[in-house]
Amino acid sequence: MFARGGRLTSALTTRLLPSQVGTRGARRVGKAYRRPHLAEHLDLTFRTENRILGSVGLDVCASFATGPRQDDGTFYEFRTYYLKPSKMKEFLENSKKNVHLRTAHSELIGYWSVEFGGRLNTVFHIWKYDNFAHRTAVRKALAQDKEWQEQFLLPSLPLIDKQTSEITYLVPWCKLGKPPKQGVYELITFQMTPGGPALWGHSFQRAIHVHINQGYATLIGVFNAEYGALNRVHVLWWSENADTRAAGRHRSHEDPRVVAAVRESVQYLETQQNILLIPTSFSPLK
Repeated sequence: MFARGGRLTSALTTRLLPSQVGTRGARRVGKAYRRPHLAEHLDLTFRTENRILGSVGLDVCASFATGPRQDDGTFYEFRTYYLKPSKMKEFLENSKKNVHLRTAHSELIGYWSVEFGGRLNTVFHIWKYDNFAHRTAVRKALAQDKEWQEQFLLPSLPLIDKQTSEITYLVPWCKLGKPPKQGVYELITFQMTPGGPALWGHSFQRAIHVHINQGYATLIGVFNAEYGALNRVHVLWWSENADTRAAGRHRSHEDPRVVAAVRESVQYLETQQNILLIPTSFSPLK
């Protein structure tokens, strides 16, 4: 048994079990399967090897699992409301007027409207919770908050066409950032190949850090999806305006350090979506 390319293998892995061999394969191994003692020997050999590889595999899984984990249960809920086109202004006015009723129960990180890259007449907001018990308590309290129900929820429901919710964790190597001043935000959603951070986490981290180190944009947060589409990572960036964002992106495309890091990470990428977000007047992140 030996390691090759990060995977465990052995000289025996090139052999086939009788049950795995078709007519053509049976001719290849010839008399081996017609002699009982030889077949028994092969079967014993494979069973022994499977036990060895299985035990090593358990150790490997225990060592790498799904990658680094955060220290506590804090998570962030991404909520997206798709509004009826004629009701966008009314919804935002009602939200601004009554958002304090909602933030009395849990922390609002940011509240934006979609400008480019996604469905129009859409609002996106991020809420922070200490753990799932905290969120359950908040939802229960909101259901009993008559002022919230009557002043915001009931008037707003007819204005909403569709809602989605996604639970995410801030990745362990990233802290939630603050913008230097008011600007615009870009939410980039990466759908990665199955396997989790243990497979693509390090190369993804390098690609993010090289953008930060060269000052092409200001990072707000990197979020890994826990509920919703798995193997999905959201990266929230801040820029002074859409033009400075475009200029930084063009410069990064010509930077060999960025190109090399992205080239390594992109092998694990399935799809990507970029959305430009405009913060509302009542958004904590401006």
